[in-house]
Formats: sequence, structure tokens, C-alpha cells
Amino acid sequence: MRRTYVLWATAAAGLAVDQSTKAIAAVVVEGHEPSHALGGAVTFTAFRNSGAAGSFAPDATLVFTFLAMATVAFIARVAPSVRSTGWAVGLGLVFAGAGGNLADRLFRTPGFGRGAVLDFIQVGDSGIFNLADQCVTAGAVLILIQTFRGVPLRVVGAR
Repeated sequence: MRRTYVLWATAAAGLAVDQSTKAIAAVVVEGHEPSHALGGAVTFTAFRNSGAAGSFAPDATLVFTFLAMATVAFIARVAPSVRSTGWAVGLGLVFAGAGGNLADRLFRTPGFGRGAVLDFIQVGDSGIFNLADQCVTAGAVLILIQTFRGVPLRVVGAR
């Protein structure tokens, strides 16, 4: 049970930070000139992304909405049987990222299920991203580490 709490606490914290920073960015960054931090290494500029990372497939918003829904549903389904802290944190981060961007797609303009994700952070010459994207990336890395270490997702015979 403890690992399940770790997964949901990680997911809740990630979702809260993602949605809070997007709400702040929508007011402070969107509609304003880009601002720079850390000697220009980080730029805050708003970009509404209807596609996936790097604006891949901008016309496939509904596909990405359903993929995010499937991801959060899968994680919710396996959550009770996770027996590794590494898997719990990794899945919690992926849930937070997928859930954060799913919330944007469901509730931001232009409408339900077709909304654009608010990206607002750029490091150097990288693409523009948000904290949900970073949650997915960090979670995926943790999941890969668990996989390469041979740590099973759940106990055999568990739900």
C-alpha cells in the first residue's frame, strides 16, 4: 500500500506544480515579450501547442487527448499492485505529466478535447516546454532504470 501512496503523492504534487505554473504563465508570460533568466540561458515565452513535443502533429490534438487518457487510465489500473518505490515515483511522474497536459487539452481553448497545451519555458536553443513535459521525461527515465535493473512493475499474481 505504501508504494501506491508514493505514486499518488508524486502524481498530485506534479499535477499541482504543473497547473500552478501554467496558471501563472498564462497571466505573467502569455501576451508579453519573452523574459530571460540566468543570464539569458532560460527564456519564458508562451506558446500554445496543439501537437506533441516540439509541435509534432499539431492537427492530431484529439489523438493526443485519447493517448493521455489511456496513459492515466493504465497507471490508475496498475497503481494498487506497484511494489517498487522507483516504479511508483516513475509512474507518478508520468501520470502528473500526462494528466497536466490532458487537463490543458480538455479545458483550454479552443474547446473540450481540442485545447492547446501551454508551453512557456525554453532553455538555450531547445524547444519550448512546460513542467508536465519534464514530469513525463523524468518518469520515463525512472521507468527505464527500473526496467534495466530488472525490477518488476508488480508482484506476479497481483491485480
